[in-house]
Order: sequence, then C-alpha cells, then structure tokens
Amino acid sequence: MPHDTILHMRRFLWLIVGVLLLASCQSTPVAVTVLDGERVYTLTSSQRLPGTWLEEAGVSLAPADRVLYLGQSTPLDRSLPEADAYTLQVRRAVTLVLSAPGQEPRPIYTSAPTVGEALAEAGLQLYVGDFLDPPAGTPLFENMSVSYRPGRELVIVIDGTEVRTRSSAETVAQALAGAGVPLVGLDYSIPAGNASLPADGRIQVIRVTESVSLTQTLTPYETRTELTADLELDQQEIIQIGEPGLAVSRTRVRYEQGAEVGRTIEQEAVVRPPRDQITGYGTQVVIRTAVVDGVTIEYWRSMQVYVTSYAPCGGYTMDVCYYYTSSRKPVDIGVVAMVRSWYYIMQGWPIYVPGYGRATIEDVGGGWPPGNHYWVDLGYTDDNYVPWSGWITIYYLTPVPASIPYVLP
Repeated sequence: MPHDTILHMRRFLWLIVGVLLLASCQSTPVAVTVLDGERVYTLTSSQRLPGTWLEEAGVSLAPADRVLYLGQSTPLDRSLPEADAYTLQVRRAVTLVLSAPGQEPRPIYTSAPTVGEALAEAGLQLYVGDFLDPPAGTPLFENMSVSYRPGRELVIVIDGTEVRTRSSAETVAQALAGAGVPLVGLDYSIPAGNASLPADGRIQVIRVTESVSLTQTLTPYETRTELTADLELDQQEIIQIGEPGLAVSRTRVRYEQGAEVGRTIEQEAVVRPPRDQITGYGTQVVIRTAVVDGVTIEYWRSMQVYVTSYAPCGGYTMDVCYYYTSSRKPVDIGVVAMVRSWYYIMQGWPIYVPGYGRATIEDVGGGWPPGNHYWVDLGYTDDNYVPWSGWITIYYLTPVPASIPYVLP
C-alpha cells in the first residue's frame, strides 16, 4: 500500500478518535432548581458547578450565606456528582445577639440552621448543665436574642455518695433538681435550697423522714367538671375547691440520715372527709367581631391550635398522592383537616385562620405533635403549597351550629 494512503488513513482514524473524545466531554444539560427563601429559580445547564448556577440565576451571596445540596453545605467551585436534576437551597445568614453574664451583648452573623450550631461555629463550646435560652436545637431567625450562662462544677454529697455534675442554676434547689436529686418532703440541704451556689461547689443533702405510732391516711378528693351557663364558652372557674380527707396519728418520730433526731407527742386530730373539687365549664355563646388580616369576621369561638399544612402529594414529598378529603372535596386552599374525633362533630364548620383565610373542616388527619388534639392541617394544592408550623389562634365563624360540643373530646 502506498505511503501516502497509509498516512491519510492514520489521519482519518485520529480525527474519528478526536470527535469521540470531544463528544464524551460534552455533558448533557440538566434541570437545576435554586431555592432562595420564597424565591424559586429554574434553569438548565450543562455545568456541574453550584457557583455557575447561582450566577446564571442572578443569585448573589453575602459573605456568611451558605448553599446546601441534599441538606449539606457545598462549595461553589466544586463540581457535583452526576444526577438527573439538582436542587440547591440558599440559606441566608441572620444576626443573633448572645448575652452572657459579665459580658456585653455579642452579635453573631451566621447561616447555621440552629442556635447550637451557630454558637459552635462562633467558638463557644456547650456543656451539659449550661443554661441556653432558647435551647440549642431552636431554628434561627433574624435578630434572635440568645441568653447563655455557663455551668459550674458541683459535688453533691447524698446518701454517703459524691455525685459530680455541672449546673448553671441560680439556687441550690434548682441545681439539685437539675441533677435528678431534688429535695423531697422534709429533706433539706447545706447550704439551704434557696441559697446561691456555694463558692466551693459542695452541696450536702440531708434526707429527712418521719414515722408515726398510728396510721396517718390522706384520702384524695374527686375532681368533677360541671357545665354552667354563667360562664362564657370555654371559660373555666373553680366553683368548689377540693380538700383531701385527713386522719392524724399521735406520735411522730423524725429521722435524719437514718438516725432518730426528735420525737413529738401529738394529740389525736379530727378525721376530715374529702370534699370534691368542682370546676365550672362555660356554655354561654357570645358572638364577637374582629378585624383579622384586614377582614372583619364574626365568630363565636376562638382557640389556640397547632397549625401545619398539606397538599395532595404532601408538598412534593410523598410517594402516594391523595387528591380528595374525607368529605370527598378536592384538597385545595380553603379546606382543613382535624383529628378524627373533632372532624366527626365539626365537618363543614366554617373557620378563619389568620394568614390563610376562610376555610371549612373537611378532612381527617393525625394530631401534631403526636397526641395533640388542638391541631389544624391547612390544605393547599401542590402548585401553591406553603409550609406551616406553629401555634396560632383560629376563629369559628357564624352561624352558630345547632349542636355545640362544649367540651371537645
């Protein structure tokens, strides 16, 4: 074969290899979603760099802001692993003000998700027994005030054993309760329970017991609730204070740390029968008006409830979608869910939720936090889903139902 022909064939083969290599280096464009608070940016990109996506979306970052991918902070200049789609979340930094004894309030600018993580990033090491308000797991918000009081080393002498602990309590009794050894009954401590923590950190608990020669019996009283039209709906008032029955012995012996320290001769006491405690529960319905969210409403009952929200597909988080409520209405804005016991007696009732608007009770859901009956789940569509979480006052709107459950189950 001629030399020129061989040379041309080699060049052709190298050209094919180059084209294949170039094609393999081209990344397929993928969908990218950037969540920045309430703003959502969508784009397609063949890049895998978070910084490039933010630049294309026109999102700028402050020095302390951070970007999350799959819930973890990610560098802007590092390519992400291959995926079919990407979602970035921009966590904006906020300012919290840290107050500690003997120090000027200290501002901390951070994008950490919780109080504890923010303080850890600021170089503050927390220990069990330190005082922190709000607690370490509390989510951050702008201009949050955080109070911190470091704990002290304590030695508690109890029942012949030394218990070492840390406490930020202000009194001896509070420190003992925090360590799980509270003063019970006639017990006392050295220093006294209402005293400040001692300089040497040493607290002694004196166990005190008493015995009697005859039996002493306390008979507990019963507690009853009675409906009354003298009180407005949902108001409660003690009509009769309960009192336990009492039988008292004659001789009382006092022991401290297991040793007898005193003996008292007592007279026989009169036996007192228990008296029930009666609480009145109001049934008087009073119709009121209020301006909420700029809207004048007329209501006959209001209460504090824990509010969450849901959508047919759970706000894009569920594998199975539920498009209709228990009353066979579409899940949308204006329908809400309550625990089953409330739903059965309140289905169709109109309510008003501040920040959400008018709605009717149309669905069943589990209480949140678990076991909480005072809970309302606000309906949305998946397209307009807004997450809710917190306590709020809701209003039951007129007309007043013919049958009212005065005490909710």
